[in-house]
Amino acid sequence: MGFVVEKLLLASPRGYCAGVDRAVQTVERALDLYGAPVYVRKEIVHNKHVVAELRKRGAVFVEELDETIPQGAVTVFSAHGVSPAVHADAERRGLQTIDATCPLVTKVHREAVKFARDGYTIVLIGHAGHEEVEGTMGEAPDHIVLVETEADVDALDVEDPSRVAYVSQTTLSVDETRAIIARLRERFPEITGPRTDDICYATTNRQAAVKQMAAECDLVLVIGSQNSSNSQRLVEVAKDHGAESHLIDNAGQVQDAWLQDKRVVGISSGASAPEQLVSELVELFRGRGVESVEEFEVVREDVRFMLPKRLRQDLAATSA
Repeated sequence: MGFVVEKLLLASPRGYCAGVDRAVQTVERALDLYGAPVYVRKEIVHNKHVVAELRKRGAVFVEELDETIPQGAVTVFSAHGVSPAVHADAERRGLQTIDATCPLVTKVHREAVKFARDGYTIVLIGHAGHEEVEGTMGEAPDHIVLVETEADVDALDVEDPSRVAYVSQTTLSVDETRAIIARLRERFPEITGPRTDDICYATTNRQAAVKQMAAECDLVLVIGSQNSSNSQRLVEVAKDHGAESHLIDNAGQVQDAWLQDKRVVGISSGASAPEQLVSELVELFRGRGVESVEEFEVVREDVRFMLPKRLRQDLAATSA
């Protein structure tokens, strides 16, 4: 049959969350205010396109605060958060730091510190090596153990089973953490957790939209980078709910073979993917004769986060 795509469904909400919007704006405003170069520890958000655009404007991305950053330089911490050791290192080197950590990640850091202070073993549900996990674990390295699966929970050996608490990485799948938390409760009936769920509102909403949309699609394309945890989860959610699904960086990566005999194609994007990439993907399909494009709205988002305090103060001072 070949190409028979008749309709596109656009998951809503999709794309930028408030934390990513704030982080990207932080680097843009810092470049406007202080001039290039502005140093950024790690990728500001997990999206190749965003990082490339900011690099063009004069942002310099570094893995660590090593000697490549000159003494006293303006340095931005990424949306994923950093450990206290990184803050201390920056202070020691006299760097002018602007912390673009997402406020929802900061909340998890605070929970970890509180539980550690109260003498709990903290179980962090997350993915090893993810920057957010490294930052959170750095808050209380002697008190935190990482679990990625229910099997990890079964293998846990804790000092005092009556003093166990859990926190989680904000970008995981809602279903994934639900199963792991249930297993934790089975093993440690007295376990305590955060007052409100750690999975961020944007992660939850984007997964809910894909979950409902996938039921009506033959194929779901998710725009996001390979190192974006929340984008990877969207692909998994689509597959779990009956649709073939692929993660792509941009429209140029769509393969003809995926489109064979697919009538309805759903499109979503991870929390760090700019809307421009979605528009380009829609144009690709319009160019092939697809006329029906519908928003598939599940929930409305109106969350906004203020820019980091230091940046707000410096911006206010220049406009005074």
